[in-house]
Amino acid sequence: MHSVKNDAFFQIITIMAIPTSRVKDKATITIDTEKCTGCGNCVEVCKDFSLEIKNGKACISEHPFFGCIGCGHCMCICHMDAISIEGRFTSRNHLFNIPKKEENTDYSHLLHLMQSRRSIREFKDLSVEKDIIKKIIAAASQSPMGIPPSDVNILVLDTKEKVNHFSLDYCHFLKNYKWMVSDWFMTIMKPFWGKNNDQLFRMFVKPLINTFTKTAEKGENLFTYDAPLALYFYGSPFTDPADPIIAATYAMLAAESLGLGSCMIGSFHPMIQYGKAGKKFREKYNIRFKSREGLIVIMGYPKVHYKYGIHRNFSNVDWRKVNE
Repeated sequence: MHSVKNDAFFQIITIMAIPTSRVKDKATITIDTEKCTGCGNCVEVCKDFSLEIKNGKACISEHPFFGCIGCGHCMCICHMDAISIEGRFTSRNHLFNIPKKEENTDYSHLLHLMQSRRSIREFKDLSVEKDIIKKIIAAASQSPMGIPPSDVNILVLDTKEKVNHFSLDYCHFLKNYKWMVSDWFMTIMKPFWGKNNDQLFRMFVKPLINTFTKTAEKGENLFTYDAPLALYFYGSPFTDPADPIIAATYAMLAAESLGLGSCMIGSFHPMIQYGKAGKKFREKYNIRFKSREGLIVIMGYPKVHYKYGIHRNFSNVDWRKVNE
């Protein structure tokens, strides 16, 4: 249902929107028609088709794709400041000037940063300062997302004591699932989940659970390696599954740029999504949602420094040619 208000200077539309865990309403688009020059840039960048040009001015389309999701593209590209977006945690108050091109990282520096990063599991016994953690989170918050506003959540464990307590809790939690890697269960399940999953469970999941639980009984932490900082990125039922992973990746690069080492831990998220034990664990740590994807990143000042990097490669890069 659309409601439109027109006067000499403004055209406003308020409609309903694609839901996230944070908001269910669409954003409101306001156009100052006196400032608008009708250049059409806003129409070109709005992939929702919420805008069009009529009589030489930008105006609200009666046939949007979804309705304004609050991405802010139209507001950010308008050099006349004729467009404002309000709602879905977006407003003119959130705008900042794009950094000058000469202030940006060039490709060689970015590549060097990526090449310098290796997975670090050996950390100095030093805490990570709060302002460093805030910088990492600020950088990660700029990661691209499926549908704004971001539905990515972060659990911050900012001391070695908190990280170790969390880790030992998780290792004890895994005891509830040792039956999943028992020989009898995997034999029964092999015809149902196939050869690849059977190999995955026998060669990765079983050793992982057994190692984590046995070392935890000795008070050792082979899950998060006594890291002084751990960030758990996870989504909600509405989140694009890639969003938490992309945010975690941005956080790792930010940490590297700030002199920290990091390592992603993927073995945690899937295990806490199901069952009463999983729900109880989530509630204990105020993990607000079950979600399809999530990732822990451990961080700290590295105790080791590598001399060499290793060139990586993809499984396949297919430069497909179009049939003529």
